[in-house]
Amino acid sequence: MAGFWTSGLPLPSAAPDTSAPVERLITAEAALTASPQEDVRITPLVAEGDVVAQGAPLLTLRHAPEIVISAPMPGRVAHLDLGPGRSLRRLELFHEPGAGRFDHAIGDTTDPAALRAALLGSGLWRGFRSRPFGHVPLPAETPAAIFVMALDTRPGAPSPARALEGSEEGFAHGLAALTRLVSGKVYLCQPPGADLAPRIDGVTVLRSPEVHPQGLPGIQIHRHCPARPDRRVWDIAAEDVAAIGELLDTGMLRETRLVALGGAAARAPRLVRCQPWADLRGLVQGHVRPGPHVLLSGSALDGRASRWLRPGDRQITAMTPEEHAPGGHWFLSALRRASRPLPLIPSAAVDRALGGDMPAMPFLRALSAGDDEAAIRLGALSLLSEDLALADYVTCAEPRLSHLLAGMLARIEAEGMA
Repeated sequence: MAGFWTSGLPLPSAAPDTSAPVERLITAEAALTASPQEDVRITPLVAEGDVVAQGAPLLTLRHAPEIVISAPMPGRVAHLDLGPGRSLRRLELFHEPGAGRFDHAIGDTTDPAALRAALLGSGLWRGFRSRPFGHVPLPAETPAAIFVMALDTRPGAPSPARALEGSEEGFAHGLAALTRLVSGKVYLCQPPGADLAPRIDGVTVLRSPEVHPQGLPGIQIHRHCPARPDRRVWDIAAEDVAAIGELLDTGMLRETRLVALGGAAARAPRLVRCQPWADLRGLVQGHVRPGPHVLLSGSALDGRASRWLRPGDRQITAMTPEEHAPGGHWFLSALRRASRPLPLIPSAAVDRALGGDMPAMPFLRALSAGDDEAAIRLGALSLLSEDLALADYVTCAEPRLSHLLAGMLARIEAEGMA
């Protein structure tokens, strides 16, 4: 591999013991929430008090009724809180083990249209993210490429290979199914030496070192198939691909996902298998140190304070309030009192924080200056906020670079500049 392609930063991280047994834990409550900024408008298929099987349809999206959100566990609908325009605020379930599992009718998924219908109707379609902009893809969208992430280099992240243990056949079936959704290639991103799937026509294996940010899909997409409005590119986690294969084989949804618990407030790093939308307090009970703590859904770099495991997240980070608070530094304090904005200082760490093959400083300067056209030219449309979390950590920039990127992408999308 070329030097740039191996670029990244080794981060301090207490990773879970990969040889330790993994506990299965279904929390008593689970919930899907949305902030007002997300504006997820839905059509409910259930009402408060209804008992639903695991995998049963709960909601559809109003802008795309084919896209279903399914129950993460057998349960009773405890709360369905909607805002103006039927925008989702919170959907909460209480665990009801006797409610069983929902059996989806799966047709001949060798037909791409039938395969799409199965993924849309089961809820697994929401495992895809489409770039530019990071939305769930529209039902009729055909990507130029799909990146399957069997590599995760966030500090303390669970090993995707460990997540696939016992699901190798389902993973291979899921990969083969993805080739029927894409106009170009499916890229399987995995560490050197890993062999997670047999050779499949239409699947290209990419091997990257296990240094951050090489395990982020935005870095891989920018390198191998940059996204444009006329060339949509999707990404999906390897475990979600295994879930697709298992759905096609059995008609049922995978019940759990592998999640890592870590952070300074945790007694010790550990791995659990839990349902999506799980209650973070239930997952960490008895496994955090005494005293106040903040629970993040996600890693210490890009996680958000939450009570519930957010869709797509596979980490829970327990932090002390002091660790979670923005850090102070005398040099930054002096710059804040200066009349000019905080400068971005070129360094090797900044180059490595963006993976090494992006012109880091020109891109960050375009971002800071709000130069949308330059940022697009340098690769902004392949990235999301998570892809700049390490740059935030390295530069201590204010405002945060990840927030600037999110604002820029929203502006570009609204103005149709791309």
